[in-house]
Amino acid sequence: CTYGSVRVEEMMVVETYSHVLHIVSGVAGELRPEVTPMDALAATLPAGTLSGAPKIRAMQIIDELESVKRCAYGGAVGYLSYTGDLDTAICIRTAVIKDGRVHAQAGGGIVADSEAGYEVRETEAKAGAVFRAIELACAQKDWF
Repeated sequence: CTYGSVRVEEMMVVETYSHVLHIVSGVAGELRPEVTPMDALAATLPAGTLSGAPKIRAMQIIDELESVKRCAYGGAVGYLSYTGDLDTAICIRTAVIKDGRVHAQAGGGIVADSEAGYEVRETEAKAGAVFRAIELACAQKDWF
């Protein structure tokens, strides 16, 4: 971003969802002329909220510990307009249907003072929301 253009548009706003609460902050800035929207996106992924810090070492640890690749989980979904506007969202709860089976991914933010039991319950609640959405969809005629 150009020097002095970065600003916090909203700070630690609590968003309420069916199974969890999220603290959300919005940050904006003007891209330098030589930086494309895709350059900016590539620089932000994987998001620190889903990888940890320091990012490179955290990603190495994730690669060592996780037996299943994250695929879309932790990536971004969005659009790039013909004018260069880019709007994306992080995939923080995902489901993939393959060979008639649903594979869901969700996670929690593990920090130094995390309590393992709480983190497990939080992750189960998040994944539970994905499965509940699938159950509701399956209950609809011709949903898929």
